Amino acid sequence: MSVAIDYFFSPQSPWTYLGHERFAEIAAKAGATINVLPVDLGRVFPVSGGLPLSKRAPQRQAYRLVELKRFSEYLGRPLNLQPRYFPVASDDAAKLIIAVDANDGSAAAMRIAAAILRGVWVEEKNIADPAVLQSMLEANGLPPRRVEDSQSQAVHERYEQDSQRAIDSGVFGAPTYVAHGEMFWGQDRLDFLERRLARG
Repeated sequence: MSVAIDYFFSPQSPWTYLGHERFAEIAAKAGATINVLPVDLGRVFPVSGGLPLSKRAPQRQAYRLVELKRFSEYLGRPLNLQPRYFPVASDDAAKLIIAVDANDGSAAAMRIAAAILRGVWVEEKNIADPAVLQSMLEANGLPPRRVEDSQSQAVHERYEQDSQRAIDSGVFGAPTYVAHGEMFWGQDRLDFLERRLARG
């Protein structure tokens, strides 16, 4: 029986972007299924003690840029350290991923999540713009109507439920992976996740 990994993330997190494709490869290699769970960090942070980037100390903000550059170079993944459209409201992008997951499956949800993350950190696209999201759907062979589907009450409720699920699971940042009841925070913990999956 394959293990299911809870994948909690924000669609505009640079750390999620840096780890997204590698995580997908690790899960596939392990034969694991992925519960695709974009969440509202605006709900998570007040509970976990986290702060939005703009409210963090200048030293932390400066060091974040150093680390992003280091990991981008180390992993060989392009990344604009200060993209044009960051931060923006990411709720609509998160809900679009949920709508795709509900209608087209987790593999499609992972694919559109990858496009959204790359859109922010490489292509400098505004993921708060419905037209941009629709173009991403079309580029990935997904129905453009998913933008409309993402505004449904059912999707809104799942977004709220998944954010609460993150809180209940002890999540405090993105990305977070939970497998076999064990939590791994950050793309720099993927090696530990891979070893945990190998143990079964």
